Amino acid sequence: MTLKKQTLLVTGGAGYIGSHTVLALLEAGHEVVVLDNLSNSSPQSLARVARLAGRAPVFIEGDIRDDTVTRALFARYSIDAVLHFAGLKAVGESVREPLRYYDNNVAGSLALCQAMAAAGVFSLVFSSSATVYGEVAQMPISETTPTGRPSNPYGRSKLMVEELLADLAQSDPRWRIGVLRYFNPVGAHASGSIGEDPNGIPNNLLPYITQVAVGKLAQLTVFGDDYPTPDGTGVRDYIHVVDLAAGHLQALNALQTRSGWQVWNLGTGQGYSVLEMVHAFEAASGQAVPYRIAARRAGDVAQCWSDPAKAEQELGWCARRGLPEMMADAWRWQSANPQGYGGD
Repeated sequence: MTLKKQTLLVTGGAGYIGSHTVLALLEAGHEVVVLDNLSNSSPQSLARVARLAGRAPVFIEGDIRDDTVTRALFARYSIDAVLHFAGLKAVGESVREPLRYYDNNVAGSLALCQAMAAAGVFSLVFSSSATVYGEVAQMPISETTPTGRPSNPYGRSKLMVEELLADLAQSDPRWRIGVLRYFNPVGAHASGSIGEDPNGIPNNLLPYITQVAVGKLAQLTVFGDDYPTPDGTGVRDYIHVVDLAAGHLQALNALQTRSGWQVWNLGTGQGYSVLEMVHAFEAASGQAVPYRIAARRAGDVAQCWSDPAKAEQELGWCARRGLPEMMADAWRWQSANPQGYGGD
C-alpha cells in the first residue's frame, strides 16, 4: 500500500533525526510543517534540507508546550498526522536536571496531544527510545520484552509518554499511534549537508569521536571499561539516521490500516562496543582517535541491542546501512562542517 500524500506536522523537525525525516518526507511528496523551539537545533538544518529536497518545509519557531502556538498552527494548516520528535535526550543531563526533562518531554507531549485532539487530528508517530526497557538481562530486545524501570530520568520520561499514549488509544478508537523505540542513531545524510550538531560537548559517542578527529576536542572519554562485555566497554545497537528516517515513513504507512497503539523497535540487531566503534571510525576515516578511560557514567546500562524482526514483518522496514557507511557518512558531515551549522 502506498502512503497517500499528506500534510504532516513534525515537532522538533530542525533537530538531528527530525531534519533527516523531514527530508525523507519531502522527497516522498508530502507537505511538511515543522515546529521547533531551536533549543538544541539550528534553522540552518532546514535551509539545507530545502536545498536537498528542492522545496522547503514550513517552519514555525515555537514550543509544543505553548497552547497558543499549537492551536494557531492546527487552525491554519490542515494537518493529517503528527511526527513527534521534540524532546530533550541526554541521559547524563537528565540525571542532573530531571524536572526539565519531565516538563519538556512529558508535559510537552501531553500538551501536544491535547492540541491534536482539539483539532481532530488523531494520527501520531512518537519518537521513543530503547531506554524504556531498562536493564535487560537477555539480548536481543524485542517488543515483547517488558518495559522495565529505566535507569535514568530521560528513559522514564519516554516511558511515561508511551503509557500516556497507550491510555489515549485505549480511550478513543480514533487514535492511531505508532511508537518507535530507537536504539542508537548515528551517521549523516550521504551529501554531508545535514548531520548531528549537538550544543556544547556531545553527549553521544559518535559525534564526540568525530569532533576529536576534526580537532575540536582533544580526546574521547570512554566511560567505563569494566562492564560485563567482551572488551569491558558498553555495547549498543547503532542505526544509521537515514535508515531511521525511512522507518518513520513506513510507520506512517502502517497507521493507514492500523488503529490503536502500535510499537516497533528500530535497530540493526547488532551490538558494537565503544572501542569497536572507535576502531571502525579510524578505519573509515584514516583519523586517529585518542581516548582515555573514565569511571562509568550514571544511568548507563552495560549492553543493549535490538531484535528488529517485528518492524520488518509489519512495516516492511529493515536497516540497510552497515557500520562502515555509518562511519564514512558521519566523517563526511563533520569534516565538511567542523563547526556544525554554526559555520554557515
